[in-house]
Amino acid sequence: MGCAVLALLLATGTYAAETYPNQPIRVVTSEVGGGNDLLARQIAQAISGPLGQPVMVENRPGGITPGEVVSKAPPDGYTLLMVSAAHTINPAMAKKLPYDSIRDFAPITVVADVPTAFAVHPLLPVKNVKEFIALARARPGQLNYSTAGRGTVGHLSAELLSSMEKIKMVHVPYKGTGQSITDLIAGHVQLQFSSMPAVINHARSGKLRLLAQTGAKRSAAASDIPTMVESGVPGFIVSSGFGLLAPAGTPRPIIDRVHGALVKAISEPSVRNNLSGQGAEPVGNTPEAYDAFNRAEIAKWIKVAREAGIEPE
Repeated sequence: MGCAVLALLLATGTYAAETYPNQPIRVVTSEVGGGNDLLARQIAQAISGPLGQPVMVENRPGGITPGEVVSKAPPDGYTLLMVSAAHTINPAMAKKLPYDSIRDFAPITVVADVPTAFAVHPLLPVKNVKEFIALARARPGQLNYSTAGRGTVGHLSAELLSSMEKIKMVHVPYKGTGQSITDLIAGHVQLQFSSMPAVINHARSGKLRLLAQTGAKRSAAASDIPTMVESGVPGFIVSSGFGLLAPAGTPRPIIDRVHGALVKAISEPSVRNNLSGQGAEPVGNTPEAYDAFNRAEIAKWIKVAREAGIEPE
């Protein structure tokens, strides 16, 4: 009896994978206008052709709501999740999540890598990271950094630098990226770690000064700006991996189908150029590589939060 049931389940799963997709697909992500939303909409449009079905973006405001929705969705490939680095930071910041960030999802791929930019007000008397670290050590607790809020990539990036270089800065959290950058430009705070697309044009106009970028290599959008590693901070790599996940248990043939469509889409010159021009580097790695990335990032941010004394809430 047990063997018969197992055979039926396997046959049903195989059939579903062979006929996938035969209905519209939804990509669940966070609020309208954020980095997740913008990337999700671009990717949704790009993969609808290869998949032969409409791909719609569904916005669910709230830091953990999109993940909760997708973790409870049927594992049939028709509900996917677009995440940013917040997915790997949440385990360090929340006492209890309504899902397990690893076990409840099937990784598909990192769609794009968006490096963080280390930006300072132009009047701050530093031209590079070494000069900044020297200034911060000379003025402990006197330099203020703005962020889009507690537990964001910007927050933990600054705390990572503080931990690695034994400096003390003051966190000034805002309720979003826009006002945090506006106040940095106005000089109300002295620095910020922010996504490259959010600050690159302000740097080009001279309103901000970029000291470094945090990717493993230089972004094409700012090829003249050194990385943190090049600037003398070994191991300082902060990657905002925007990735695509499915509910755990989604059949591997379906994962492979979506993965193939996405890799094909981001190999198109128009899509790659659009992403690169905004400071987002197309990736398209394997599900296994994405899984390893998620596990490493979660461990890293838990360690950073613990060392910074940031208590989960």
